[in-house]
Amino acid sequence: MRTDATVASAAPGCSSPSPSPSPADVAAPTPEPFSRVPAESPLVDVMGGASRWETRLHEHGFVALVDAMPRLVPEGKTADFAIVQAARVSYGQGTKQVNEDRGLVRYLLRHRHTTPFEMVEFKFHIAMPVFIARQWIRHRTANVNEYSARYSILPDRFYRPPVEHIRKQSKSNRQGGDGTVDVGTAEDFLKLLDRAEELYKDYTDLSERGVARELARSVLPVSVYTEWYWKCDLHNIFHFLSLRMDEHAQLEIREYARAMYDMIKSIVPISCEAFEDYRLNAMHLTALEIQAIKSGSPLATENKREQSEWDEKRATLGL
Repeated sequence: MRTDATVASAAPGCSSPSPSPSPADVAAPTPEPFSRVPAESPLVDVMGGASRWETRLHEHGFVALVDAMPRLVPEGKTADFAIVQAARVSYGQGTKQVNEDRGLVRYLLRHRHTTPFEMVEFKFHIAMPVFIARQWIRHRTANVNEYSARYSILPDRFYRPPVEHIRKQSKSNRQGGDGTVDVGTAEDFLKLLDRAEELYKDYTDLSERGVARELARSVLPVSVYTEWYWKCDLHNIFHFLSLRMDEHAQLEIREYARAMYDMIKSIVPISCEAFEDYRLNAMHLTALEIQAIKSGSPLATENKREQSEWDEKRATLGL
């Protein structure tokens, strides 16, 4: 596909004054005020012409990428170009080389300049158990439209974990699991899920007999599946992924987050590389922790949780 591109340039013989850089910007890659683009620039679809990329999860779940913005990018570029474009306040693909674009993207993410990453958006269609959806909706920076059980009967779809995923309560994390329960307890839990799923027959029967759907749905367990369309910009997707791909997140939502990340990685590979280097696989040190490293003394706190977190960081750093 070919399309006409806008060319932005200054009037002949004129130039725009450059503002004085602030101290915080001195070390940053110097952005150009405008960039020139050929009159005609070949464009490619970041999804390769597909209307949907889908990954199945569990028995009934899925993550599907249904759209991206920008959808069309200059040939030889990825959607990362939109981040560079916004940072340089330019029109079109610009004249910078790919390696220079990479350096700017990495600088922006490393120094938490977030606005350019909001110029890239992804829209997903997702099916997941209600208990996962209720965790997910806590991330309030997306546009969401969910299947309505007030309008429609929920399909007969329930989440059933494999025996090896039935975890016992963690002693150190009140909201998480740790290790597996014994086989007998796991089987008892699956029998409980059987009884909960049997309520579906009563749900549909009472709905057919006239009970309002908005009330009838209240008998269903949170293992029932819902689905929604979820649209979010890249900056906030990275925040979601940094929390939900973390080993402390619930296993089931980690699987969804990983599937989502695998889909966007080929569309914004430079940004994802920087995300892994500076967020996902990085470490935040507190003022107390920095002081402990400098002085070689114990962490100056009596808080057990803070001390435990410092012990984990020291082990990772090999201190």
